[in-house]
Amino acid sequence: MAEAIVSFALEQLGSILSEQTSGFIRKQVSLVGDVDEEVEKLTHNLEAIQAVLFDAEQKQMKDAAVRLWLHRLKDVCYEVEDVLDEWNTAILKLQIEGGQDHNALAPKKKVCCFFPSPCFGFKEVVLRHDIAVKITDINKKLDIIAKQKSDYSLNVKLANEKPDDQQMQTTSFIDVSDIYGRDDEKNNLVSKLLCEGSKQNLHIISLVGMGGIGKTTLAQFAYNNNEVKNNFDKRTWVCVSDPFDEFRVAKAIIESLEGHTPNVAELESLLQRICDSIKNKKFLLILDDVWTENDKKWEPFYHCLKNGSHGSKILITTRKESVACMMNSNDIMNVGELSYDENWLLFRKLALSERSPHEYENLEEIGKKIVYKCKGLPLATKTIGSLLRLKKYKDQWERVSSSELWKLENIEKGLLTPLMLSYNDLPPMVKQCFIYCSIFPKDYEYMFKNQLIDFWMAQGYLGLEKNGENEEIIGKEYSDYLLTRSLLQKDENKPWCYKMHDIVHDFAQFLGNNECLSVEVYGVEDPITNSSHDKVRHLMLTVDGVGPSFPESTYRLKWLRSLLFRYYTTESLASDVLARLFTELTRLRLLYLNAAFDFEEIPKEIGKLIHLRDLTLNDRRRVHKIKVPESLCELHNLHTFILWNCFVETLPQGIEKLVNLRRLRFETSHRTLLYMPKGVEKLTGLRILSEFVIPGGGDHGNKACSFEGLKNLNRLEGSLTVRGLGNLTDVSDGKLTNVFKNKEKLDHLRLEFYTSEEEERLGEDDELILKTLQLPPNLEGLSISRYRGNAVPSTNWMTLTKLKVLTLGVCSNCQHLHHLGNLPFLGLLDLTAMSSVKKVDDDFWGIESETSSSSSLCVHFPKLTEFSFCDTREWEEWDCKVEEFMPCLASLSIVSCPKLKALPDRLLQRTTLKQLHFSESPILTERYNKETGEDWPKISHIPYIWIDGKCVQDEQ
Repeated sequence: MAEAIVSFALEQLGSILSEQTSGFIRKQVSLVGDVDEEVEKLTHNLEAIQAVLFDAEQKQMKDAAVRLWLHRLKDVCYEVEDVLDEWNTAILKLQIEGGQDHNALAPKKKVCCFFPSPCFGFKEVVLRHDIAVKITDINKKLDIIAKQKSDYSLNVKLANEKPDDQQMQTTSFIDVSDIYGRDDEKNNLVSKLLCEGSKQNLHIISLVGMGGIGKTTLAQFAYNNNEVKNNFDKRTWVCVSDPFDEFRVAKAIIESLEGHTPNVAELESLLQRICDSIKNKKFLLILDDVWTENDKKWEPFYHCLKNGSHGSKILITTRKESVACMMNSNDIMNVGELSYDENWLLFRKLALSERSPHEYENLEEIGKKIVYKCKGLPLATKTIGSLLRLKKYKDQWERVSSSELWKLENIEKGLLTPLMLSYNDLPPMVKQCFIYCSIFPKDYEYMFKNQLIDFWMAQGYLGLEKNGENEEIIGKEYSDYLLTRSLLQKDENKPWCYKMHDIVHDFAQFLGNNECLSVEVYGVEDPITNSSHDKVRHLMLTVDGVGPSFPESTYRLKWLRSLLFRYYTTESLASDVLARLFTELTRLRLLYLNAAFDFEEIPKEIGKLIHLRDLTLNDRRRVHKIKVPESLCELHNLHTFILWNCFVETLPQGIEKLVNLRRLRFETSHRTLLYMPKGVEKLTGLRILSEFVIPGGGDHGNKACSFEGLKNLNRLEGSLTVRGLGNLTDVSDGKLTNVFKNKEKLDHLRLEFYTSEEEERLGEDDELILKTLQLPPNLEGLSISRYRGNAVPSTNWMTLTKLKVLTLGVCSNCQHLHHLGNLPFLGLLDLTAMSSVKKVDDDFWGIESETSSSSSLCVHFPKLTEFSFCDTREWEEWDCKVEEFMPCLASLSIVSCPKLKALPDRLLQRTTLKQLHFSESPILTERYNKETGEDWPKISHIPYIWIDGKCVQDEQ
């Protein structure tokens, strides 16, 4: 991991020197302390150390002194990063104040100086002096470390580079969850679970074996066995891990039984809920990875769980037989190593299944030697097999087979070597990403893929953006590295989430020297009392229970770079707590707060977090208004700002100073933002913008960004909501034409014309606005609401060849949707509150009548599978004359259309139609009633039918 930190520091230093320390700034820096010489010395030291780091990373496993040397180096390199980031930020601040073209994601221009000399004052000179002093101090520390490297006989070796594109493209994920062998164990375990057994209501079975042996996989097999499923009324799976937290385990059991987490603080109440939930029910409870030998922790659960019906079972997985005995196990099954043949089958599938016959024959012999060294451990075999699947040549396999690491024993017998070999094969930056994953607790279920990549980006693990290469894409590549080596796994139940085996988690913690920490606290105890935690850099802190106070020890963690804080107490997080947090933990690069907030404005001290890249605030208890201070705009490095359940009326006027901002999101149903500040149009690096608001009535004067300003944000991607289109004036002068034209990565767009029905405006203006706008060419989803036009201009539909979802809501004057049926990939159409519609026919869709001389019929709505018409209260007739109309329709929903007389027979006769739903439409209810309706035979072939909220037909 140290090699990645050194590499990034050198990259950061090179970027500063080559692009930002020329001309006037560099001259001013040199005036205050020989900084040129110190920077050159810093570079030399880092490069000399970098040359031997790959060798040091390998030798640390056998040599504790080397390991200690690496940790000292890592600490100093973190200081280097912080100082360079401070330097870079200071220069960026001067650029901004000098009025330069400073957008960090815009193409760079060659300039001889960044600003005129009057901009450079005493304050900036002092700041340069402080940075120069810090660099000098760091060099003294690096001098010592550089000299020490000769004491450990470290050799110059090159770390693995990123595999070429071809290799990455041919890599596919293998399902490593298959169980090879263990037929006797599988059959025996299933039999024990199905057996009614003794007269006891509760039968406990324990699977005992070392880590990585396959206990959890065996338990999963039994848990998902169809006979086992049918044998129990309730099945529950809980990952216990170490320590055995009674509150967390009890809540997890209740969540699995009842489908939600109880808001209960007392253990006694939680146990009573469990008792009530399983009463008179036959249940299966899996307690995976139990460590505690404290019978006082287990005893309350044991007495509670005896309340189930006869035949209920508990299945435990543990590494200790003493745990199984303490938990009163009726059956203890020892899970041993796989046989050589079984292990070979697993390895062969992972490493050799896609080889040509020649390759297979060339690698088979060396592969069998490697399998022998895996000692029957499935996790070791999966890890090393996943690694070798990426190696094409025999000499690469031989290097793995002959590694000195096979002689080591640590963590778990036989597991360290495969893990270390896979880790060493990673590029330096991916090693950092891997270790960072250990910030999440063991068995953590919500390691979201996209969020994890955001966290890596905030720490700089994805490098400095070059040549427009998207860091998000690099992050996905890095996660693929870890998946293909089985260092991360996809969660089968949540494909958007990752998970990490607990042994792999231990390994990551070991490599990171516990710089990533996850702590869960219940009550008022202080969670971080160990002095060894003082240099923790990445912390996930969960506080639960009734304690009102923020953990005091958190403020002590001055080196903290990530804080993921989940505050589930009965009290709210106060403003003064945050203000102190911002003041004390100034090295933070990532701050994620999930709590109940007791403040109406983010404390102005937020401006002190100059290193901050990612800020997310989530009020978990209530949706309320919050004010964003101007001091936030001092965070020139910020690239992500997200508010969940917090709505804002205004954004800071100085927002243009957030030159690195990529994501600006407000995740709430409250539409309260009054306008966009003028500086938004200068944030050309923005990729995610949740909404853009156009103010009405000339409000907010020169503060508001015009709608035309949106045309500068051509990097926007994903979804965007534009509110207030009806407030536009001068819509006929062509200014709107190019607003969306070049936004090729925008795939979902919501256009809201007004905030309420009471607002008055001529529908002709709305039609002109929609006709003038050139919609993004790659739209897949489009929503239009509160549109007053009589028709939607057909010219707009013609360009949306990729559109899959279209919703129109509260379009009160709209009577025509011309040429909508010609969209080739439209799959879902939702029309709501179209109050002017009385008749739906070919004219409504803009379909020209087909003559008998037509040689071929046009297919209208060729891919539409879901169609919904809601709250269209004047609609009386639905006439369908064309032959080829909605040929793929599978679901039809009609809600609150009280005057509609009938549905087209031609649609109802479709064999593709699988679901029909109508409600609050009394004429339809009477006409198609199952018992008395005259037209029930016309719909009786449809498998699933709901009428007025009642399922009248459900064909399994």
